[in-house]
Amino acid sequence: MSVFRIYVEKKPEFAVEAQSVLSDIKTALRIDVENVRILNRYDADKLSEEDFEAAVNTVFSEPAVDTVCRDMPSLKEGERVFAVEYLPGQFDQRADSCEQCIQILRQGERCRVRNARIYILKGNISDAEFDKIKSYIINPVESREASLEKVKTLDTNYEIPTTVETLEGFIQLNEDYDDIKFCQDYFKNEEHRDPTITEIRMIDTYWSDHCRHTTFLTNVEKVSIDTPYIKDTYDMYLDVRKELGRTEKPITLMDIGTLAAKKLKADGKLPDLDESEEINACSVKIKVDIDGELEDWILMFKNETHNHPTEIEPFGGAATCLGGAIRDPLSGRSYVYQAMRVTGAANPLVPVEDTIQGKLPQRKITVGAANGYSSYGNQIGLATGHVSEVYHPGYVAKRMEIGAVLGAAPAENIRREAPVAGDVVILLGGKTGRDGCGGATGSSKSHTLESLESCGAEVQKGNPPEERKLQRLFRN
Repeated sequence: MSVFRIYVEKKPEFAVEAQSVLSDIKTALRIDVENVRILNRYDADKLSEEDFEAAVNTVFSEPAVDTVCRDMPSLKEGERVFAVEYLPGQFDQRADSCEQCIQILRQGERCRVRNARIYILKGNISDAEFDKIKSYIINPVESREASLEKVKTLDTNYEIPTTVETLEGFIQLNEDYDDIKFCQDYFKNEEHRDPTITEIRMIDTYWSDHCRHTTFLTNVEKVSIDTPYIKDTYDMYLDVRKELGRTEKPITLMDIGTLAAKKLKADGKLPDLDESEEINACSVKIKVDIDGELEDWILMFKNETHNHPTEIEPFGGAATCLGGAIRDPLSGRSYVYQAMRVTGAANPLVPVEDTIQGKLPQRKITVGAANGYSSYGNQIGLATGHVSEVYHPGYVAKRMEIGAVLGAAPAENIRREAPVAGDVVILLGGKTGRDGCGGATGSSKSHTLESLESCGAEVQKGNPPEERKLQRLFRN
């Protein structure tokens, strides 16, 4: 089957991204580069030549702002080139969108599209400087350098394992960690075998702070407080526990943090709180004046933190920070109207050579995260009305990335139910790749020098078009 290839480049007056990269190279890397060109290379198969040609000026490019080349442009004197592509299995929104659009355009079977970005640099660039530029542009968490050669097929052949690796000797390990001892005891006395690596990874996921809030659910057993007003507040908490009949439940940070709402609800002071097993957003019933008539509406608030993902993959981490916040009001049947972004970063103007080993430069994190957040919001049609960027040396250790959203819907449009046996479960959305695997545990662990090499699968790749469909549905 033929593989069709084209190169698409923004015309000079529209080459905003190329100018941004050029500016980064000059100011962040301090390398004197004269010019940067960026081309998107598309390979497509499982479609006819006629269908491919129909897609050239309707899907792959915009004739008003793009130039299309059938062959790789010849390099001129002083130019150097390299290509970048996503790691195998990583979700590529650009390629996926092309496939969907071509299928809609031609009303046929879905084709396959692979995308790579070509960087052409002009200037008196040494080999060491060229490698430095590539290292700055290519984030090993998600991407790799691509070949410039033409491919004969887009097939990828993976060796599919037929067995799952067993952690031999696990139940005999002499480790002084309660969670490992618990697992050892279970597999030794209940299963009478060593666990598989899949079983341990599943336990690791469900025991992570991201899924189970392990830290907040840790039992607080010995408390000694010297500061009088803090001790008075803690004693008040203990009294309210007794009043609400919760003395049999363990004292945890989660219980301390949520008891006030339980007390207000018990006292009848939260009558407008909307509760449901279906949603994970704070929901409140309000009266809204619509053309002079009061209507019952549900307001939904949700915030998401993606500190760890944004630290190691800025664009995808920040994009899915906003995406994660959006999903909860959407699941509660509301349209999402407004967003807020709060970030914490170290000085992005620090020279790249001063970057801590094993981390991305602060400039790359800051700019990449801003692009990722805005990309997701723009695609789904969500306005961000407030942005607060905090810069402090403490954020060198770990970036802060927070997205918060506000949704609303008429109360009469929302029906709340609890899941029951026999319900049909529908999995809605695009297929997953290597991205997002282990993301729950990744958000809960410390960084090491190897994180940029080993944690790539932990960062999700956003697919805003899927959520945009739900936005349109709830708006209509």
